[in-house]
Parts: sequence; structure tokens; C-alpha cells
Amino acid sequence: MEGKWPGWGADAGLVVLTFLPTLLSQPYVDTSGPAWASLAAYEASGVVVVLLRRRLPATALVVGFGALVVALVGSAGEGAKLSPLVFLPTAVLFYNLGSHCVSWRRTVSAVLGVVVLGVAGLWLNRMTTDSSDFRGGLDVLAALAPMPLAWVTGFAARTRQALLAAAEQRAAEARRTQALEAAQAAQRERARIAGEMHDVVAHSLTLLVVHAETLRARGGELPDWARVQVDGLAAAGRQSSGELRDLLGMLRDPADAVPLRPVPNLGELDALLDSHRAAGGTVELTMGIARGVPGAVQLAGYRVVQEALVNARRHAPGAPVRVTVEVVAGGLRCEVVNGRAVRRGAAGAGIGLGLVSMEKRVVALGGDLTTGPTGDGGFRVVATMPLECAGV
Repeated sequence: MEGKWPGWGADAGLVVLTFLPTLLSQPYVDTSGPAWASLAAYEASGVVVVLLRRRLPATALVVGFGALVVALVGSAGEGAKLSPLVFLPTAVLFYNLGSHCVSWRRTVSAVLGVVVLGVAGLWLNRMTTDSSDFRGGLDVLAALAPMPLAWVTGFAARTRQALLAAAEQRAAEARRTQALEAAQAAQRERARIAGEMHDVVAHSLTLLVVHAETLRARGGELPDWARVQVDGLAAAGRQSSGELRDLLGMLRDPADAVPLRPVPNLGELDALLDSHRAAGGTVELTMGIARGVPGAVQLAGYRVVQEALVNARRHAPGAPVRVTVEVVAGGLRCEVVNGRAVRRGAAGAGIGLGLVSMEKRVVALGGDLTTGPTGDGGFRVVATMPLECAGV
């Protein structure tokens, strides 16, 4: 309802500016009763025509001009004159015809109708009026002469609006094309990265799993401690292969980025810790969480613990690890602390992005990650994530 008020307000303002000047100027032209009667009838019909001009531009022009002819001829027949400003509504209707009528056939028909009405009005005026003072002539032609200019002005306004609309449409299409090209470029880059990862990482990981399975097949020739290590190595390789397949599928087609396996959560920490123990590590878990932890927070907590355990195996092999997961103050707190390394860590292990990845996951959920060495030569990772800020 509010959107209609500006249109109605513009129409009301146009009616006032179009018809009020005629009423104000009429006392200076003729104050006789026939003049006022003709003017009142004309303006009453003219207001209706002006209000309906947008819906029926051609009809409004013909009807409005016909009402003008009747008023002028009728008042002249009674020996009365109307103010020259009665032609203002006709100028408005001509402008409206140019700005709203898109059919050339209707436009030509309306103009021909106006011409016919004008000629008929002049003929009737000469037939019904004896005095030359009330016969239309050059004064009528002078008043009608600017009307084509009003139509041209309306036509120019409509053309400009059409050009602006076309320009906006072209700009919108250009933006859509640019966005599509950017998406296609991103898709090509993802496909390239997926191909590189498949050729390099997947190949090496497959070889790792094959060697581990070969060692398992010859487990009778290995000592007990080696068989346990090989089993853990094979299980970790198979899990990494599955996660890599999911990642490559997501890179190739994000629209089909549905994991092939369930997304891990905190309920699977026991299995994660068992794999750490199978790799020769020592770990202790303390769980103190309640139900209702959002899935995104659980996934982030799982990944933090997973990455912290991997770092402990790389840089502090054999060190005892303590994992604490609990809900405190409306947030999830994950703490992983490892002690001093029992033996020397692998030189050059990892690529140095584990802590960065953890921090990005935690910060994306509105949390905070704190990492650093402990006083006894160990390392400590603490992640806190608010439950209500999870985007799930």
C-alpha cells in the first residue's frame, strides 16, 4: 500500500498544476455563468481523463481533446470565452501519449482523431456562432501549435528510459557473465589442483598402503611389535586414502561435495586414540561433554585432537599425551598436552601447516587457539569454541 502513495501524490500534484491555473485565470477573461459552467464541466471530465492517462494514453488524449472542443464550442455558442490555459491538459495528454503509448498505430489513430475533432469543432463553432469575437481561428491554431513538441518530449523521455533499462540489463548480464567466468576459472583451477594432488599425493599414499599390506602378508616373519606397527600403518593409510578421495571429489565438483564416509565427531575419539597407541604412542583421554554439541564444533574438535596427536608423533615420539575434551562456560574446550620426547623426532617431518589449519578451523567458529611449549619440554594445544556461534 505504501508503494502506491508516490504515484497518487504525483497525479494529485499534476492535477493541481494543470487545472488550478485555469480556474485562477478565468475571472480575468470572462465571469459569466455560461463560461463557468462550461469550465466546470470540462475540468471535471479532464481530471478523470488525466488520472486514467497511463492506462489508456491514446483514448485519454482523444476523450480529453473532445471534452475541450465541446467546452470551447459550447461556451462560444453561449457568447462566453474560456481562459487560454484550458489547453494545458491537452499538452499533458500529448506528452503522456509520447511517453506511454508504444504502439505507433494507436498513436497515429489518436493524432488523426484529434485532427478530426479539431476540424469538426472549428466547423461547428462557425456554424453556431455569429459574432467573430467568439469564432476560433489563429488563436486556436497558436494554442495547438506546441502540442507536437509535447509529444516529442514525452517520446524522448520514453526512449531515454528504454536506453537506461537496456544499459542496466547489459550491465547485469556483464556481471553475470563475469561471475560465471570467475566460477569457471575457479573450477578449472580446482580441477588442476585435484589432478596434481592425485598424481603426487595419491600415488605416494597408494604405494605406502601397498608396502604396508605386503608387510602384513608376511607378518609371520616379523616380531610382534613390528606387526602392530604395520597394522596401524595400513589402517592409517586406508583412512587417509578415503579422505583424500573425498577431498579430490570436492575439488573437482563442489556441487557434489558430499563426503563418501561419515563426518568424524567427538564420539570417534576412542578409535583415533587407539590408532595413536597402535603407532607406539601413549595417550590418556578425559571426556566431560554434554549432549547437544553442534556437528561443526565436534568436527573441529576432532580435527584439533587429530592434528595435535600427529604433531606429537612427529616431533615428540614416545612422549605421553594427555587429551582433555569438555564443555565449559558455554563452549567446547579441547586440550592436548604431550611431554618431552623419548627419542629424537623425524627430521623435516610435516610441512608446517598443521597449526595454521587448526587455527583456521577454530577461528571460523568464533573460537580461539593457543599453542606453545610447556615448562617440562613438552607442547600444549588448547582450542576453545563457543557452541552458540557455530554456523549450523
